[in-house]
Amino acid sequence: MELESLLKQYFGYTSFRPGQHEVIQTLLDGRDCLAIMPTGAGKSICFQLPALMMPGVTLVISPLISLMKDQVDSLVNQEIPATYINSQCTFEEAKARFAAIRAGRVKLVYISPERLENEFFTSFMQSLPISMFIIDEAHCVSQWGHDFRPSYCAIKDWIVALPKRPVVGAFTATAT
Repeated sequence: MELESLLKQYFGYTSFRPGQHEVIQTLLDGRDCLAIMPTGAGKSICFQLPALMMPGVTLVISPLISLMKDQVDSLVNQEIPATYINSQCTFEEAKARFAAIRAGRVKLVYISPERLENEFFTSFMQSLPISMFIIDEAHCVSQWGHDFRPSYCAIKDWIVALPKRPVVGAFTATAT
């Protein structure tokens, strides 16, 4: 399906903003991408749209629980199969979300970088086809990674340990 028709169908836009099409095409071509775009430029669409077109699941690293919830709520309202797994999920909620992911009913899974340290989660994800690994708010890797959120520093090793390396995308508005 043509990119513009998916953009209209899922997001309600008739054309891409500057830079979006190039970033989307880069990811769809299977190439890693760092996108530094201003706030409001539509960075999220740049990985959400390819996630719909690629086989398997897209894993999105997000720094804040509230940001995950907002993103997923918005996607679900647009009938895009997305979920999050974080410390706010009850055991039953997490169990249902893992079952939906396993069944292929979810295209985007939002997590914190700390989730990558969970052995069950890692084992579970290694058994699935992961098409993309996205780091949203990528400036957190350098700003928080070494002191406040050391889990950001483990992302590379986690990706390397996967049976098949996914396309990697990093998105930020505030990188210097």
